[in-house]
Amino acid sequence: MSDLKNILNDNNEWNEEKLMQYLAGNLSAEEQNAIEQQMANSSFTTDALEGLQHFKNNNDINVCITELNKQLQKQTASNKKRKTKRKIQNIQNIEIIVAIVILLCLLGYFAIKKYVEKKQPIQHPIEQTQ
Repeated sequence: MSDLKNILNDNNEWNEEKLMQYLAGNLSAEEQNAIEQQMANSSFTTDALEGLQHFKNNNDINVCITELNKQLQKQTASNKKRKTKRKIQNIQNIEIIVAIVILLCLLGYFAIKKYVEKKQPIQHPIEQTQ
């Protein structure tokens, strides 16, 4: 899960160092061709190269990547807190709704029972003997 919070993880074949070497022209023709093919298939790689062209040295890139990773971790942590809070509120709301529905059912049952008892004529003991 921590890999998802790393903007440019090192497991990626096209990490920032390879892309910087490509921009500087320090790669073999085969490696340059592989990166160009990847650029043709991936807008992410193309965007990454365009972004890296704006940096003058590797230190600026590392500072920017560190800052992006911090912002990403902060944002995902706040989203997780918000989702957890929303779940707790939803559970409390469901419990209240269930309690109200049960009370309404009981109230309806007793009201119908009372209505049925009123509608049935009461037979007097004198009428039953005849």
